[in-house]
Amino acid sequence: MNFFFSGIQIPRSTQNPLGSTVTPANVDQITGLNILGISLARIDCTKWPKSSPHSPSRHGNPFSPGSWSYSLPTELGHTGAVAIAGLSSQNPGVITIANAVFGANPPINPDVLAKAFQVDDKLVSYLQKQFWYDNN
Repeated sequence: MNFFFSGIQIPRSTQNPLGSTVTPANVDQITGLNILGISLARIDCTKWPKSSPHSPSRHGNPFSPGSWSYSLPTELGHTGAVAIAGLSSQNPGVITIANAVFGANPPINPDVLAKAFQVDDKLVSYLQKQFWYDNN
């Protein structure tokens, strides 16, 4: 059963802060994908998902393998949606910008972030204290 994964067809709960859930089907779930450089992901979204800006990591971009991209949240309309993404990596990942910047451990110096984003130090400190939800 190296190429079998039971679960990609099952809708997942979107009752979380982001309004979306990702179900991976990569080398961790399907051992036969090892060294093939491919995987899938199911994305369940509510009608108004709150996906954070993010960048696919480890060459997980479904449109241009090996290149860097940046995805912003989009509005889907009046109903939820399901997407199936084919990815050019056996073990793709996502770097959520807010998590990487404001949720870094150890934290990035607030003065540096305040200058980079041209905001007040107090706002940076506030953002660094937030809980950053990860839907992977």
